[in-house]
Amino acid sequence: THLISRLYGSRATMATRYALKKEPDVFNITQLKQAVEALPEEYEISMIDQNLYELCKSEIWTTDLVSQFPTYEDFRRLGIGVVICQNHTILSGASSYTRYRDGIEIQINTRDGFRRRGLAYICASKLILECLERNLYPSWDAQNQASVALAEKLGYHYSHPYAVLEIRNY
Repeated sequence: THLISRLYGSRATMATRYALKKEPDVFNITQLKQAVEALPEEYEISMIDQNLYELCKSEIWTTDLVSQFPTYEDFRRLGIGVVICQNHTILSGASSYTRYRDGIEIQINTRDGFRRRGLAYICASKLILECLERNLYPSWDAQNQASVALAEKLGYHYSHPYAVLEIRNY
């Protein structure tokens, strides 16, 4: 950590993240399906296609939903994601931040002004269902306590906190 801190200076800061257990049979499929079906009519839930991939890349807050896949072809081949839109505007999304052989690491975000409405829960429910259908494990690692709470609502179990060194890009 000393070398990284010297190299990145004030851009490198210590933070705490929260690990969740990887338990393959922990998800309540019925509950997840009910969550997706409960999406209010004024919203539309969709898997990320090429148009939505480009839309994700066009806004700062949605970039991380597809940022690890430089082209749509890469995302289509290795990634998976879902967004909730209203009037062609993304309000919330859940996707594969990274992909490994048997699973993904979930990235989730909701537009300011639309948080605390259950949209992230619905997106995550749909993403988990899609992962399970594709025999992929939807890994969850939380950046904050709100993320831990959402993960637990989805069926994950908390494991432990751990220290990380974060590097800011600005």
